[in-house]
Amino acid sequence: MHSVHRFTRMAAGSMIVAGALSAQGVKPVTPPAAAKAASTTDPRVGLKSGLYDAASAIKGLKLVSTTPKSAKLDGDGGARGLTFANSDLAFKAPYVYQGNFSGFQIWNMANPSKPTLTAVEVCATGQGDPSVWGNLLFVSSESTGDRTDCGTQGVADKISMDRMVGVRIYDISDPAHPKKVKDVQTCRGSHTHTVIPDPKDKGVIYIYVSGSAGVRPEEELAGCKNLPQADVNGALFRIEIIKVELAHPENAKVVSFGRIFDGLAPVSQHGLAPSDVAPTRAPAPASAPAPASAAAPTGPNQCHDITLYPDMGLGAGACGGYGILVDIKDPLNPKRLQAVGDTNFAFWHSATFNNDATKLLFTDEWGGGTSPKCRADDPIDWGADAIFTLKNRKLTQGAFFKMAAAQTKEENCVAHNGALIPVPGRDIMAQGWYQGGLDLIDFTDAAHPYEIAYFDRGPVDATKLVTAGYWGAYWYNGYLYGSEIARGIDVLELAPTEYLSQNEIDAAKLVKFEQFNPQMQPKITWPAAFPVVRSYVDQLVRGAGIASARSTAINAAIDAAEKASGAARKTALDALAADLTKDVTTAKDSARVKMLIGAVKNLSAATK
Repeated sequence: MHSVHRFTRMAAGSMIVAGALSAQGVKPVTPPAAAKAASTTDPRVGLKSGLYDAASAIKGLKLVSTTPKSAKLDGDGGARGLTFANSDLAFKAPYVYQGNFSGFQIWNMANPSKPTLTAVEVCATGQGDPSVWGNLLFVSSESTGDRTDCGTQGVADKISMDRMVGVRIYDISDPAHPKKVKDVQTCRGSHTHTVIPDPKDKGVIYIYVSGSAGVRPEEELAGCKNLPQADVNGALFRIEIIKVELAHPENAKVVSFGRIFDGLAPVSQHGLAPSDVAPTRAPAPASAPAPASAAAPTGPNQCHDITLYPDMGLGAGACGGYGILVDIKDPLNPKRLQAVGDTNFAFWHSATFNNDATKLLFTDEWGGGTSPKCRADDPIDWGADAIFTLKNRKLTQGAFFKMAAAQTKEENCVAHNGALIPVPGRDIMAQGWYQGGLDLIDFTDAAHPYEIAYFDRGPVDATKLVTAGYWGAYWYNGYLYGSEIARGIDVLELAPTEYLSQNEIDAAKLVKFEQFNPQMQPKITWPAAFPVVRSYVDQLVRGAGIASARSTAINAAIDAAEKASGAARKTALDALAADLTKDVTTAKDSARVKMLIGAVKNLSAATK
């Protein structure tokens, strides 16, 4: 098995909180010695630094193109912070929408080997995470210096009608000329957001707003009250939900709230890592959480990211020290089903369901994304992924996963954004790790996740930390797209290895979406096709799930069926499906044999 297995282990020090149970009393856990260090012999270790000429290491992938961002978005990182930084991505063929702290870019990816820049919008907008729906683009805005006129001069006054924190809405019916049609102001801005369609009205979508700024004064925005947790009229302990009529986006407004934090108490967090402790002073005990301020709220009051899976009626929020599972069957009234915590986590950041919603992967953005948290002596369970199984709407923790290669102190690195790759029969996720690069993770077995591919560059600067790397990495219609914070945008392709076959790659390429927003998961379905059938056979062979002689016979039958056509092909496929039923009881991996039988039957039904 791949060597990364030595860097995964079953969760320790975890807790499950149902309903309003308290999380107090849970002590941080120091990972065991076997899990304390990343590999220092990996090909990704010691790569030459550089902005556009850094050395790279790659496995299981092919770099198709890398394109610098527009010079119009090259801020200096001064008074407004990361003004240069690219952020998240959204997709609507053939365009990729890339957020930036100073605006956004629209890329035409009709030819992924030669992306062309369709439009650049300069608009100071904080983080600038984007989503698309039809002819509308939504952009998050949270910096208190963001302005309604998109200026870069900031807002000096404590109370100002020029301030814009919330969600900006653009008309992108002409992608070359996006037009802002509405600024929806919210009480705490929008660090991130998630779109979800109305299940009863195709002309309406909702936006779940994840705001993490302080509550604005009522003098600036009516209804913004900074009240205690128990007061339902307060703006602090809730998420805001915006209604957008697609035909009239200019009327968009906040129409509902989600009080999914009610009853939750603060959680404990781990202490400092060895690399963060100065050699001249004694390290703080790992069990000592930071002292709470007397004025601090009594529990979580914000979500960093909320992932929604409408087909399953579920959402998952990374929220103030908890992973929160939510019922979203009624989008206007989300209901918390469960809250989970783990003291190995410092900052719950984002979540990804697997396709059948039997697993949920949460990320820990320990250090906030601007710190080096993948050093050789950083605990492997900190700043990592935590994988939960999900059954009967209840979460049970499995294992942690962290990218395998040690990074330098000059590279910001920690778990960050990603999404599924549509390989049938497997749970595979592409994930950005900032300057840790791009990782492909197989978490089909929640207790034993492992790395199957990677791409990584050396640091931007060998002498100091310059914030860079992959904000996120996502599969879309046959390619992987990486939003590089400092460098631009990368396009990659899958390449076959011992962990991924060409048939599996071909099957993934059959899945097409008109639009894709990473925080709103679509249900993945595969067409009836021979690559799908062959993928299951490859998986059975790779996992020794069926006898070698038997797999040879099955492949021969598939070859014969593919060479036939019409009624002869259908007859051959029906015979193969019937023959495979005996393998259900004899094969080591009977579940995957059943998947194979289903794929063969689907192919037979589609044969004319």
